[in-house]
Amino acid sequence: MLVTQQSASPEKLSRAVQIMNNPKKWIVLAFAFLATVINYLDRQTLSVMAPALLEKFHISAVSYSHIIFAFMLAYTLTNGVSGRVLDRVGSKIGYALTIAWWSAAEILHAFSAGAVSLGIFRFLLGVGEAGNYPAGVKLIAEWFPAEERSLASGIFNSGASIGAILAPPLLAWIVLSTGWRAGFIVIGLLGFIWLAAWIVFYRAPQAVVARASVEHFPLIALFRSRFLWQFTLSKVFSDPIWYFYTFWFPQYLKVDHGFTMRQIGETAWIPFVTAAVGNIIGGVLFCQILRVTERPPATARRIAILVFSLLMMSAIFVGGQRSTADCIALISIATFGYSGALANLLAVPGDVFSKNNVASVWGFASVGSGFGGMVFALVTGWLVGHYSFRAAFVLFGILPLISAWIVWTLPQKAELEART
Repeated sequence: MLVTQQSASPEKLSRAVQIMNNPKKWIVLAFAFLATVINYLDRQTLSVMAPALLEKFHISAVSYSHIIFAFMLAYTLTNGVSGRVLDRVGSKIGYALTIAWWSAAEILHAFSAGAVSLGIFRFLLGVGEAGNYPAGVKLIAEWFPAEERSLASGIFNSGASIGAILAPPLLAWIVLSTGWRAGFIVIGLLGFIWLAAWIVFYRAPQAVVARASVEHFPLIALFRSRFLWQFTLSKVFSDPIWYFYTFWFPQYLKVDHGFTMRQIGETAWIPFVTAAVGNIIGGVLFCQILRVTERPPATARRIAILVFSLLMMSAIFVGGQRSTADCIALISIATFGYSGALANLLAVPGDVFSKNNVASVWGFASVGSGFGGMVFALVTGWLVGHYSFRAAFVLFGILPLISAWIVWTLPQKAELEART
């Protein structure tokens, strides 16, 4: 039979009202936000320190792209199972396992001795970090109603921008004062502090506990969904845009503008400030579209995604600018657009799948994210090595339109064939 989200019984409606009025959901959202801040601090350590480490270990742009590829390979492979595991073991255990793994892997980076060891430790980091977004999306679906999910998703995802904002000045200061190895250790320890608080505090809402043994669709039912495959394809083209800015921006400042480590620490955070603002504006614009057009939430989200995707095209013009300030401004517009679109994209699976399946859907779709990240990391390394960063910026100004079209044409309902 064809199933979407099950029709609401009076008992389920009562539980939904309890969740909507539960002030603890904002504390839970704060946990997801902070986990994402730490996630991106861990991810950005190598990016920010790349100018120093590439010089120290004599690593070329192509070899650096291979290190990024190792991270994305692990991220891709693990995303295929992380969401399903989270749906099975629950948010508390699943989130704890994923942050413990990636924090330990981050600390291991301090023992790197060259490109090979960096690639190995980066691979281990990717295994752990793959669980953060499926876990966060699952928490939001469990604690927030559909009308609040774009805003909640924007707040949750703004942790990525905040982490990216904090990373350049924080890591530049650590590297200049105590050395690069300390940077990996200090950032890795933050995850274990979060983990201790999570274990002590978090309790799943009663509605989720009552539903824990039901509403899990078989994998075959999920795989028959056109929505799942098309949504996954959209992430092949959307997520590499963010990876480009997080992995390559500090190196771009050094290569094209001659920035020192100190100058990178002073300026590399700017595009991520606008990204943080974009996360919030993404939720706000969705609410305005919902109110003005009176369209269903799923349609309002797609309109918002299209608007923000158009802003990302500003990257096309970066290569034609001589002024560093103008280049950073155009990149900042692009990161603002990306985060605004993602704030809405994060909530899309919750519109059409039940709460006990959204982590599985997002996890599988993130396989597309990782695949695209691997492919475009290699493409970026080749473009930068053989041509310049200008060609790369043109590429990442075009990709948003492809992703937006795929999202716009997504089926409005998930048609899953489940045998019961």
